[in-house]
Amino acid sequence: MADIDYAHQAAAIVRDAGGYIVGRTKLQKIGFFLETAGVGSGFPFRYKHYGPYSEQLAAAAQHAAISHLIIENESIANWGGQYSTFRTQMPSDPSTNPVRIRLAQEMVNSDAVELELAATAAFLAHERFPDPWAETARRKPEKAEGGRLERAKQLYARIRQIPTPRPLPEI
Repeated sequence: MADIDYAHQAAAIVRDAGGYIVGRTKLQKIGFFLETAGVGSGFPFRYKHYGPYSEQLAAAAQHAAISHLIIENESIANWGGQYSTFRTQMPSDPSTNPVRIRLAQEMVNSDAVELELAATAAFLAHERFPDPWAETARRKPEKAEGGRLERAKQLYARIRQIPTPRPLPEI
């Protein structure tokens, strides 16, 4: 797929999530779940520090910003790190699978850390780890604290209830 096609696909993720996504991690996790559910754009994912990650999606988002398909604003978080917000005014596409839109919109309003934990567990399930939730907690102990892992499981259960072309793993 050419860079411009990928750029359009990255912008479409933002569009389908309601036109606005806070955070690169959230963009990545929404993209991952769309791929896993069979309504994605063909972005490949591998495991990285924040869970499933696609270099191609990251590059596509940069190209989408350069091409003015999305607007990316970088800001400083309260804790001192940087985060991005993504916006698009891309018009809706009547051929878009409504399941894709429903999935993206369920995730866009979720807590970013809980979405990261849920995506990590789903990725590990796909990789055939015997207990993906326990492995997620082992890999991300600080993030799994304070009830976040339980809320991530609840989020995953909500996402999994959406009928998708390719069912999400039962974990």
